[in-house]
Amino acid sequence: MSGRLRRSLAAVAVVLTALSALTALTACTAGTGDEQTIRFALDWTPNTNHTGLFVAQQRGYFAEAGLDVEILPYNNTAVDTVIDAGNAEFGISTQNSSTFSRASGGRTLSVLAPLQHWATGIGVKADRADIRSPKDLDGKTYAGFGDPGEVEALQQVIRNDGGTGEFDSVTLGTSAYEAVYSGQADFTVSYLAWEGIEAEHHGTPMKYFRYTDFGFPDAYAIVIDANEDWLAANPDRAAKFVRALQCGYQVAADDPDAAARDLLAANPGAFPDESLVFESQRMLAGQFMKDPAGRVGTQTREQWAASSGFLYAKGLLTGPDGAPLAAEPDWSTYFTDDYLAGP
Repeated sequence: MSGRLRRSLAAVAVVLTALSALTALTACTAGTGDEQTIRFALDWTPNTNHTGLFVAQQRGYFAEAGLDVEILPYNNTAVDTVIDAGNAEFGISTQNSSTFSRASGGRTLSVLAPLQHWATGIGVKADRADIRSPKDLDGKTYAGFGDPGEVEALQQVIRNDGGTGEFDSVTLGTSAYEAVYSGQADFTVSYLAWEGIEAEHHGTPMKYFRYTDFGFPDAYAIVIDANEDWLAANPDRAAKFVRALQCGYQVAADDPDAAARDLLAANPGAFPDESLVFESQRMLAGQFMKDPAGRVGTQTREQWAASSGFLYAKGLLTGPDGAPLAAEPDWSTYFTDDYLAGP
């Protein structure tokens, strides 16, 4: 190929990239709105699950759409409880948490899925030669978090691998990881793109068993939940917010290093190990964020029915009266893609 042709093709590529960026920016910032604050509740201290939110904030997507967005710091109250009570309009949740909330009568609805797949795995120390697959976890000690359904999911993964699913469980919260690293417990559940990388950086090699590798249904690792009553009363502002947020997460998926820089800039001093942020965002972008068409945020009834249907089948879902649900929900009412930008 001649040098002139290479230069011409490169120039065309630059123009196309610029046009693509301009189109995306227009989609993110089109429209104006009033100054009523939209409150967004975090589920934890800032991390790469939140990158798209901070990208939208740092790049002015919310402001240019006429939206005043306040990011509420994490507290001990479950995000779906905060949203249902009307103390936030949107927040970070998980498919499981969102399912439990709505089944019990919560006015919460998933409007965007930043992570399309389970982003967690069953973690054991890499030098545990006696644990080669989930069935070897029979009789071992699980360091857990007390989340509804976590033990039942682990039992099913183990049984799918040929084990009995019988193990001891202790609830330790974030101390679960250190318990496994120190040998006080045998296994836990780690976020692959955070604790998984962090363990390597700290010199504690781990190995992981992913749920879907052993016949367990896939799930949206995180979702954006909204107050359904607020959505109904503010459809235009809801669409502007969700699309601006979707654009932020799309940037995080398409340009993870730039997005990681935005996360760091928005939270100065929050990340002693900045390389962890970059590695984490690259892993999320490469493995978890995009649907088959390369888009971020979309949801399907099939995936909701598979994973949330497991919770129903195990009798874990209760209605507003506290009694187990007598009939399986219509999972299409648990989420909506109506506020997302078009393909």
